[in-house]
Amino acid sequence: MTRYSTARALAAVVTASGILGAAGMAAAADNASVTVNYEVQAINSIAIAGSAPTLTISAATAGSAPTAVEDSSLTYAVTTNQSNRKIVGSLNTAMPSGLTLSAKLTAPTGATGGTYVALDGTDKDLVTGISTLNESSLGMSLKLEATSAAGVKASASKTLTLTVVAGA
Repeated sequence: MTRYSTARALAAVVTASGILGAAGMAAAADNASVTVNYEVQAINSIAIAGSAPTLTISAATAGSAPTAVEDSSLTYAVTTNQSNRKIVGSLNTAMPSGLTLSAKLTAPTGATGGTYVALDGTDKDLVTGISTLNESSLGMSLKLEATSAAGVKASASKTLTLTVVAGA
């Protein structure tokens, strides 16, 4: 190698070393850390879908109580990330004497429900045994029954509230 070639090769090595060294320093400077705090809070959510039904009793078989009417047009959805939950239902006020409004909810996977429960102004268990799930389009039915002693009742309304609470 000539003196000129040796000098040139040495310059290339020094230049390459400088570039690689600078790249290494740059990579080391591109690091940063952060501590991430996280939490998942209790979620117990329920929603009713569909239009408000009108239940009208207008017939009876002679010698029998007025014929009950049912509506199954509503559905509900439920999400909970907790175990041992249940769905309770209540009306804003009790039904008038001689009238009974009942609700039946299809139970989500692993839970128990699906039978009519008479409602009033207190919480009534509609579905029990709910744990960590999210399901939608579950069936919901309402039934209105009347005794003959109820007489004629003008059109009125009640508000049904469903709530997910702790319980078996």
